[in-house]
Amino acid sequence: MRRILVLVKHVPATERVKMDPETGTMVRKGLEMVINPLDLHAVEEAVRLKERSEGDLQSTAMTMGPAAAAEAIREAIAMGCDDGIHLCGRAFAGSDTWATAYALSQAVRRLGVIDLVLCGERATDGETGQVGPMVGTMLDIPVLTYVSGIEETEDGTLVVRRAIEGGHEVVASPLPALACVVKEMNEPRLPTLGGKIAAREAEIPTWGPKEIEADEGLLGLDGSPTRVVKVFYPTMARAGEIVSTEEISVEACVDRLLAFLARSSVVEERG
Repeated sequence: MRRILVLVKHVPATERVKMDPETGTMVRKGLEMVINPLDLHAVEEAVRLKERSEGDLQSTAMTMGPAAAAEAIREAIAMGCDDGIHLCGRAFAGSDTWATAYALSQAVRRLGVIDLVLCGERATDGETGQVGPMVGTMLDIPVLTYVSGIEETEDGTLVVRRAIEGGHEVVASPLPALACVVKEMNEPRLPTLGGKIAAREAEIPTWGPKEIEADEGLLGLDGSPTRVVKVFYPTMARAGEIVSTEEISVEACVDRLLAFLARSSVVEERG
């Protein structure tokens, strides 16, 4: 049976994301977490491909993260994926995009033959869009980005529609391949009751560095070439001036406004 793999990520559901100034990593404790919204489109496409294959295709979801990240796998199963793999362990903590891609690529090798790897264009917490293409590069398979539609997956060939500036282009690639999808690709389905029951009862295997035969020196903070040397939060200061026609005439208010705009180089000062 052929297999399609979906890479998903557990991300904060809130915009109140904070960084640890000492480690330079994101503080996730205490935040509501959800499956990365852009990954939902990858999950939906994997399920659609499985449904069209008439039982010849198995869909597997994979994530890397702390114990709570298993919920991202369960959500993918509730939507229709067959099973999932959870990469979890202290050795993975603090991984940057390179270390994350290395761990995921090692896990893909452990799974064996994969026909297609799908992932969202980017994660909403980091916004880098690097992990997907890096996984494909480390696996030495073709990488297709900004995929807005899959036209064909027959005879060992993948034909996709890519979103480009001003329109779309159709690209063919040999399989196996990795595709990073955009939100225009489809409309993710809501989990069914049967899917939720299957997700709740699913046994999700947990793999650590030993299971994926990873070099622990290439994982976590120690294995991350990216270093956050300083974390700061921008401040917004607004200096304004309030004028009222109750105090001065309309003409005087207009003159004050024009003078303010001139000082701000928005308009030229009147002579």
